[in-house]
Amino acid sequence: MTTVVGALLATMGVLVGGVVTRRAQDRQWLRDQQLAAYRNLFEHYAKFTMELRRAHGDQRGWDYDWGEWSAALMRVSLVAPVDVASAIDDFGRAINSFLDQVERGERNPQRNPLSSEEFEQARRAPAEAQGRLVNVIRRSLSDEHGELPFGIGG
Repeated sequence: MTTVVGALLATMGVLVGGVVTRRAQDRQWLRDQQLAAYRNLFEHYAKFTMELRRAHGDQRGWDYDWGEWSAALMRVSLVAPVDVASAIDDFGRAINSFLDQVERGERNPQRNPLSSEEFEQARRAPAEAQGRLVNVIRRSLSDEHGELPFGIGG
């Protein structure tokens, strides 16, 4: 009887250990996927913002693969928790408004470029949304990270 109980407890221990290990691996995999998706999103944002800034400064046309931006948004939507997805939506709206000001309207880089001061003014809303998004992401990844009171990059 003692042997049977011991074997049963050992088997249960192995099963419980397997479930706990699997959950930890799943959480780590999801975190890795989230970080990769967030990094990709911010890389695209930095690239098209810098290219647009240069286009206005040089009074030239510019081109960007918006399919890649859309793909980055789709990748992030697959792994982001709801609060992060909501902040990403706000960030996207701020970027859309920014593009209306610096590209889609009368302020085209070739025909009517913005000064560097005007460009920075137009970029203020997306920069603030980026800062909020970064802090939401930081909170979602770990309670140990405090909020950044300033923006970095972008």
